[in-house]
Amino acid sequence: MKDEAKSPWPDPELKKRDKKVTVIMPAYNAEKTIEATLRSIPEGWVDDIIVTDDCSRDRTVEVARELGLHTVVHEKNRGYGGNQKTCYAEALKRDADIIVMVHPDHQYDPAAIPRLITPLLEGNAEAVFGSRMLGKRFVEGGMPRWKFVANVLLTALENVVFNMYLTEYHSGLRAYSRKYLESIRFEDNSDGFVFDTEIIAQGVVKDLLIEEIPITTRYFPEASQIGFVPSCIYGLNILRTLVKYGLHSRGFKSFPQFR
Repeated sequence: MKDEAKSPWPDPELKKRDKKVTVIMPAYNAEKTIEATLRSIPEGWVDDIIVTDDCSRDRTVEVARELGLHTVVHEKNRGYGGNQKTCYAEALKRDADIIVMVHPDHQYDPAAIPRLITPLLEGNAEAVFGSRMLGKRFVEGGMPRWKFVANVLLTALENVVFNMYLTEYHSGLRAYSRKYLESIRFEDNSDGFVFDTEIIAQGVVKDLLIEEIPITTRYFPEASQIGFVPSCIYGLNILRTLVKYGLHSRGFKSFPQFR
């Protein structure tokens, strides 16, 4: 007999909810993968989908609109962080209670959305991150060895600085509550990749509870990946963010983005 208590999926009754769940897709050259990403979103768990196109050079905008998705277009490329800022602002404007970031390159599996948002629906967290480390299949998924090592080392350092324990700080599959996004100044963050670390630091400053769930990922030619040199710059920017957080949290210097 099946042990329901050990099922990895939440109670289907949670779909009968009073919170609006919005998926945001920060898109850049996702013409070939956005439809597959959309088709992978579990039916009945999402109320609204927003695509923010960061001045793609392909048909991402046309495909998104053909699929009937609410699409916002940047006239100039703003970067990964800048794209997220538009996504979150648009989701809040459209009355989202829970905002799930799904990369439209289909690297992260949207099938994890029910598990990702359940702690938010139940009021047990203000943010939930998908962790490839908890998923334990990062090698099978194709994560380059050097990325795995860098991820582990940076995560260990971030845990020390933030005085908390997460298995990964660099996942692109995340869900935030409206309270989380309204409690922080995400508009003050970088327009680059380090935005993902800054938004965590802001939540830690505000004592917002963060949880994790295990996920797996896919690495393939169409999936967006940061190259080695940009990854090194990203790592240095993370270290800079940790220094700023340390100075702010200990009262040595105040930074507006953490207020």
